[in-house]
This record gives sequence, C-alpha cells and structure tokens, in this order.
Amino acid sequence: MAPSRLSPDPPSETPPAGLTPKQVASFQRDGYLIIPSYLSRETCQTLLSKTHELLSEFPLEDHPMTRFTTGTDEAGRPTEKTHVGDDYFLTSGDQVRFFFEEDAFDAGTGALTKPKERAINKIGHNLHGLVGEFGAVSHAGEVGRRNAAIARALGYRDPRLLQSMVICKQPEIGGAVPPHQDSSFLYTRRPSAVGFWLALEDATAENGCLSFAPGSHRRAPVRDRFVRRAVDGSAGTTFESVPDEDGRWPRDFEHDEGSPGGEEEEEYVLGEVEAGSLVLIHGNILHKSEKNTSQKGRIIYTFHLIEGEEHYDDKNWLQIPGGPEAFTKLDGKS
Repeated sequence: MAPSRLSPDPPSETPPAGLTPKQVASFQRDGYLIIPSYLSRETCQTLLSKTHELLSEFPLEDHPMTRFTTGTDEAGRPTEKTHVGDDYFLTSGDQVRFFFEEDAFDAGTGALTKPKERAINKIGHNLHGLVGEFGAVSHAGEVGRRNAAIARALGYRDPRLLQSMVICKQPEIGGAVPPHQDSSFLYTRRPSAVGFWLALEDATAENGCLSFAPGSHRRAPVRDRFVRRAVDGSAGTTFESVPDEDGRWPRDFEHDEGSPGGEEEEEYVLGEVEAGSLVLIHGNILHKSEKNTSQKGRIIYTFHLIEGEEHYDDKNWLQIPGGPEAFTKLDGKS
C-alpha cells in the first residue's frame, strides 16, 4: 500500500530535520507531541505584551459582541447552537477579530461583567499574516524555518498555514472546551490538519490545560465537518456528515477499533506544559480542556497547517480571498 502523504519517509541514517525519529514515532502513536522550551521566555513575553496591546486597543463601539463556542456538546457531538454563524466570524479568515467568552456577559441584561481585556476568549484568525510578532513564530524567520522542518518531518509536501489564534482562557470565566477534533473545523477530503500550539504562559490543571485521548486519532475518524450553510455565508454555519472512508487519517495506519463522540469512553491524560512549550496536535485526535476557575490566565498562540495537495473546498467555514492557493506557504523561506 502506498504511504500516506502525511506519513514520514522510512528512517534513514540521517534523522529527519525538525524532529527525531523517536519524536515522529511518538506523534504517530499518541497523536500529540510536547516539545519543551521551543520558544524562549523573552519571545513568550514579547507575544504576551502584543496580546495585551491588542486586547487593550480594540474598540467595543462597532463590535457585534460575538461569543465563541465550539458547536459541540460535552460528548463531542455537533449541536445546532451557533456562536459564530454571523458575518463577523465568517469573514475573519484574513482579519484580526475578537471573540468573547460566553460567561463574560450578564445573563439578564447581556452587559459585559468584565473589562474587555478580561472578557475575550480568542483573537483570530490571521494573526500570522497581519501581526509581525506572531508571523515571526509561525512562518517567518528562524522559528518559521524550524516549523517548516517539523512539517517536512511529518511528511507534508506543501504545508499551508490557514489560520492562527490567540486563546486567552481568562481567569474565572475561561470556558471549557469539550472533546473535539481539529480536522472537523479545518477539513480536507483526506484529513491533514496539524496544530502547532505554543504556550505563552504555564498551562496547568488549575487554569485549564489541554487533555488528550492518546491514540484516538487511530480510532476516531472525522464524522462531521463544520461548514457554511451557504457558500456565501448568508445562512450561518452547521455540521455536515463525513463518510467514514473520507474521515480517517492516515489511511494506511492499522486503525484501532473504536469511535468518537461518547460511543466509547476515552481516557484522557493531562497535557500540562510550561511557557515556551510547543504541542503538536494531530487533526484527528480527541482533545479537550476544562473551565478556568482560577485567578491565573492561560494565554496560548496556535496555528494550523493543512496539506496543500489535499482538497479544501468552499463549504469550509474558513475562507479567504484567493481561496486555498492564498493560504500561507510554510516553506522556511520567509
């Protein structure tokens, strides 16, 4: 059987650039990989300072007060609850937009209960293209070259960076994120998404770190994809079923039995990391995070790659002018 496009080449005497053979094997086995001290503390502080600047300077006057939810329930099944089926969200692919925590509003009056700087859940989805500090740890400069080397080690032939976000996980109100698969939201017909998740602050069980179901990427095909109801975005968003044979990645793995969405109880392990750590997240792995009820925030920066050789269609929620060909190349040359 031909190797998957996102499977690394067979081991050679020279370790693959970016990751060692042991790291590649760990990622393939578990579906995630933690690399400590990937960014320096100074770089983390630069990105935190820029984040706080963005939070401080964005105006409330013309903001539609869009709130962020994943559109899934606690078992990871899609729901019809919409966060984001509005123009502000659907036109954010080439912009820098701000999305509120659900619990930042008074249930009775709808008024913000926190200062805006402490009420935002995420900033997205083109920080890498519009804010230099974030581009410098995504696709540009020395870190961009390291990221490109990691992509090559994972078997990407034409890695395309299609979205980037700061996720704030605010103190006291940072919402829980139920089990989900990133490939559902960044779907290619042969799933190919990988997340680069960079901790700018320590992420612990106390402030809502990630948790993973190790190996679930081999058990859990993508069953649903997050799409526009209409190509022009005029009717909001929904979930659309994915045929089982189109939802597995990579297809030449010996897949374990099991299925996502609560049909089988998955066991999750905490992914506590220190600031500066990089976490690579397979697009099909089930992962989640708990609510942050502590007094300490948990700001991270994340961006996602897809394989440019795979089919990315106009039903996907995230679209930018120029289409998929306009997604940022991660070739280490910027």
